Amino acid sequence: MPGSTKTMGVLTVGGLVVVTAYTVALGSSGWLWFGWVVLGLITLGMVVSRGV
Repeated sequence: MPGSTKTMGVLTVGGLVVVTAYTVALGSSGWLWFGWVVLGLITLGMVVSRGV
């Protein structure tokens, strides 16, 4: 796994932890979850494009 894809994976997992902690502490925010989904899709796209 190249460095940039690995970095995006770490950011995506870290983002999930942050969004989950925010949701538990302060309540759900649709925009945060939307942002995390977009980040996850970008990361998934990078992983798939590297595999081709």
